[in-house]
Amino acid sequence: MRTLFSRAIQIDPSFHAALGVIVILAIAEVFFATSYYVGRARANRVSAQAITATIARAPAASSPSARAPAAAQPSVSPAAAVTSPAPSIVDQLLRDGKEFRERGDTTNALARFQEVLDSEPDNTGVLQEMAQTYESMQMFDRANDVWRRIKQISAADSATYALADRRLKVGVPAPPTVEPGGAPAEADVPARKDVGGNADGPIMGISDVKTKETPDPETETNLALEIGIKKQPGAVIDHNKVRILVFLYDVVNDKDIKLTDADVSNEWLTSKHDWSDTNPEVLLVRYVRAKTGGALSESSLSEAAAKVRPGQKGRGSKGSADIGQRKYLGYIVRVYYGDDLQAVQAEPARLLQQFPPLKSPSAR
Repeated sequence: MRTLFSRAIQIDPSFHAALGVIVILAIAEVFFATSYYVGRARANRVSAQAITATIARAPAASSPSARAPAAAQPSVSPAAAVTSPAPSIVDQLLRDGKEFRERGDTTNALARFQEVLDSEPDNTGVLQEMAQTYESMQMFDRANDVWRRIKQISAADSATYALADRRLKVGVPAPPTVEPGGAPAEADVPARKDVGGNADGPIMGISDVKTKETPDPETETNLALEIGIKKQPGAVIDHNKVRILVFLYDVVNDKDIKLTDADVSNEWLTSKHDWSDTNPEVLLVRYVRAKTGGALSESSLSEAAAKVRPGQKGRGSKGSADIGQRKYLGYIVRVYYGDDLQAVQAEPARLLQQFPPLKSPSAR
């Protein structure tokens, strides 16, 4: 009996193996189930945080207090722009015109003033600058035309009216003054259209003057002036009526200003110089001072200026009654069409004060 009972309760080894597999599977199932639910819970928590953050930011972005800074920033920029406005085109043209006049370039000075008057014909400030430019050119009849224009458009009790009235009374005698309000239509033409000194409108002008000095061991001074002479748009030029006078000046003993006694010659760099195909035409004037040279008569000084007609070449003559050290100082260029002075340019500008241009070349 004992032997049979002990055999009966003896467990098969395969049972233990099966039981172990079941236990392992159960543990694995519990592990994977736990991992699944833990991961899901974590995902739900992160999603909830993201939604909460989004909801929290949305009211902040939509609130009026949050939008205020963005709206306030653009309003600052216009305020800053108002405090420092850019200069107007009129101011720039007026400034350019004054600078040209100070350099003796009266042609471009008048052109700048005229650009302003084309859009603002009653700008008394610009009209005053134009009148003063004509006075610097000794063209007092043109200046007086502009002063009369200022007087017509200014109030009788204004400072501009008083200035124009005073200039007309103390200036060079001019044609009879027309009372304000009764001026003929042609009185407006010189103030609005005249650029080169021609009452019928601009004809000729000076576009540019370039001075180039060439080192030359055989001479004391060797330089050339390239002078651009232009016709105004729409003008028809009879080149036989064009006369260009170029005066070159020396300073003697660092104090006296005299017409040069150096060797002066001229030639056209452009081929036809009749303004039919090329505008501007370029005139070349050469100034050559030798290291040694004698003095000639006083009458030869007037021949030292290069008096040029289109298509003609010439040379100045040497000579001076002045004994002293001479150095090149500068030039005056005058352009005439017929008997009318069209344009004047000088470098340095003070030469215009000492040697004012004449209205007609025949009046020399």
